Amino acid sequence: MSRPIRIMMWIVGLAFTLYLVLLAILWSQQERLIYPAPQTVGPTTGGFEEISYPTDDGLAISAGYREAEADKPTIVYFHGNGADWVSSVVATDRLVPAGYGVLAAEYRGYRGNPGTLSEEGLYLDGRAAIAFLARRGISADDIVIIGNSIGSGVATHLAAETGPRALVLISPFASMRQLVAEKIRWFPTSMFLRHRYENIEKIGAVEAPVLLLHGDADRVIPHAHTRQLAQVRRDAKLVIYPGKGHDLAWHDEAEEAVLSFLHTIPSESVTE
Repeated sequence: MSRPIRIMMWIVGLAFTLYLVLLAILWSQQERLIYPAPQTVGPTTGGFEEISYPTDDGLAISAGYREAEADKPTIVYFHGNGADWVSSVVATDRLVPAGYGVLAAEYRGYRGNPGTLSEEGLYLDGRAAIAFLARRGISADDIVIIGNSIGSGVATHLAAETGPRALVLISPFASMRQLVAEKIRWFPTSMFLRHRYENIEKIGAVEAPVLLLHGDADRVIPHAHTRQLAQVRRDAKLVIYPGKGHDLAWHDEAEEAVLSFLHTIPSESVTE
């Protein structure tokens, strides 16, 4: 075998080894990449009570809660992966003065909560949040579920299960599986991804009215994902904001759109 061929084979072997190493890192570190929980815990926000509720797998999840005014629904807000429940307070600061209650839901592994992060774990946390409200006499048709970014996965899953008054998704993905495949094109991500959040397969089972909001300058989750969801739910209200990025949930325009949408939904609109 000639020297040039040996060198070429060595280069190919090295490249393949590096590929396998990178694949192993992605496999083992995917939870840290998907759930970059904040490392610092800031103070709670005035007007919200810090509460705790149990999950079916034995955890106690701390979150934030503010009661609704009479005859107003309660919003269950599932935040994005780089925030915590206090960010949900900021994202609802125009909804609270209108009388809406807010359960700023939290996840295991976030803000000092116990537990190991996983897709099924976040669904358990979401069910626990809904159950907390049920114990306070708040039924599903008095609940509006809002999910931002990765919270859209929890929100869509819970909305399909529980039949809330309405579902609002802000900067959602069609599926985590699809999003990761688009971001990491040179690896077989569908083979090793443990967290898939298939919103596009579940949103059709949501019987409540749906509002979809996205910014066309979002570089984290392209707004094409929201358009895909709208193709499945053709009755959904879709709003794309020019020039807005992945921080859309904290812009006044998003909250105003939610308020306008909720004003159009009577309490009896949910299918029994």
